[in-house]
Amino acid sequence: MLGWLLPVPTALGFYGLERVKQLGLDDTLSWLLIPFLGFTIAGCALNAIVYGLMPPEKWNAKFNPQAHPEAKPGQTNWATIGGIAIALLIGTAVLMSSLAFSFQRYFEYQIEAARQISQ
Repeated sequence: MLGWLLPVPTALGFYGLERVKQLGLDDTLSWLLIPFLGFTIAGCALNAIVYGLMPPEKWNAKFNPQAHPEAKPGQTNWATIGGIAIALLIGTAVLMSSLAFSFQRYFEYQIEAARQISQ
């Protein structure tokens, strides 16, 4: 439904990365844009986890509606469990990194603003 909206935060996040490459880490707009990329990747990892944990009957009803109703649905195997674990690992690491980066830059910006006011 909102699939067309996914490239927007991804593009904004990549633009933030390009600004870091060109202007350095002190660019305010870059640290505001980079978390968009991290949140998008974490959201995609969450979507992968939801798909991996979806019951086979529901999977067939959603993605394979032309299958015969009495056809045996696919079964979960170790590759599915491995995919869920990798999605959880990557999603968590990216989300925590994005939060840590944005909070660190925000507080550094606040300290610098207070330092300028006090002078």
